[in-house]
Amino acid sequence: MRSSCVLLTALVALAAYYIYIPLPSSVSDPWKLMLLDATFRSAQQVSNLIHYLGLSHHLLALNFIIVSFGKKSAWSSPQVKVTDTDFDGVEVRVFEGSPKPEEPLKRSIVYIHGGGWALASAKIRYYDELCTAMAEELNAVIVSIEYRLVPKVYFPAQIHDVVRATKYFLQPEVLHKYSVDPGRIGISGDSAGGNLAAALGQQFTQDANLKNKLKVQALIYPVLQALDFNTPSYQQNVNTPILPRYVMVKYWVDYFKGNYDFVQAMIVNNHTSMDVEEAVALRARLNWTSLLPASITKDYKPVVQTTGNARILREIPQLLDARSAPLIADQEVLRHLPKTYILTCEHDVLRDDGIMYAKRLESAGVEVTLDHFEDGFHGCMIFTSWPTNFSVGIRTRNSYIKWLDQNL
Repeated sequence: MRSSCVLLTALVALAAYYIYIPLPSSVSDPWKLMLLDATFRSAQQVSNLIHYLGLSHHLLALNFIIVSFGKKSAWSSPQVKVTDTDFDGVEVRVFEGSPKPEEPLKRSIVYIHGGGWALASAKIRYYDELCTAMAEELNAVIVSIEYRLVPKVYFPAQIHDVVRATKYFLQPEVLHKYSVDPGRIGISGDSAGGNLAAALGQQFTQDANLKNKLKVQALIYPVLQALDFNTPSYQQNVNTPILPRYVMVKYWVDYFKGNYDFVQAMIVNNHTSMDVEEAVALRARLNWTSLLPASITKDYKPVVQTTGNARILREIPQLLDARSAPLIADQEVLRHLPKTYILTCEHDVLRDDGIMYAKRLESAGVEVTLDHFEDGFHGCMIFTSWPTNFSVGIRTRNSYIKWLDQNL
């Protein structure tokens, strides 16, 4: 009996040691976030083991775990009709709010889910619930795109998928089929989905046939650049769940089918050092010392290496492609973008990407709403139902939908 108690105590202590990580007191529901982070880390470690044993790629294994525990079929309710179909060969899940006699044409959002270009799905519970809520509360048609993921495809295939599906949806006959008002369509996405939405918006401004087709864009904690992994938010949140800096850099390398040997060098900005000529010209476009307010920069210092590793950009030139890093796009491209909403979270390595993009868009004459949550963390907006229900998740979702309701 005594040995059993000792063993139980040891197991509890080990579990507590694994789960506990120091978090700022200002973050929403810290113990719940620790549990969520521990669960995700466990899934990552299992997928890494599967990869090590040669059974599957670690991202395929990890996504299998995520989708297996969260996949939801296309289930309709009296308020929202849900169907799975494809737009020009790209899978989509469509959510249609109930018809209203006084409003024959609905507004619409094309939504792009997050997951580091490699994980999640439009068909998992978190995104299904979000899009259902949007369709019901906005009385809208939500098109959630099931784009292809790493490692089955790499950049720019994900962009091609979302562009192809969106172009198909914007055809007059398709809009008529879903009773959508062609003047009230927006694009949106979270995290890597926010990256793809931003890239989509920029591409549309450069296409005469698609220019001005989108009324708004709404970007939720978007990832927007891979030149500087030492912005104040990257420095402040280097180990903050659920997206530590090391993990974000690996997602970038995976997106481009790059070499993991580059990760440590990229973390200290060796890929954009002063002697890397290709990066110098773009540095001013994300000079955070001028783009971020003093309340954000605080005492953080830029990390700019004098000499670095030019081989990284030779092998991964996509790092400097505006399609992958919308924050570095030309000012002329930015000034044609629609009214924009950007949601950022304090406890997120990507916080400053969103704030800098908002500043650059404002400088280009675009109307921007920057919605910042002091207790927010990366990914929080999709965590609104038990057991992963966070107070900041509910507040961010409500604020996001409210903005769409007022501006779309």
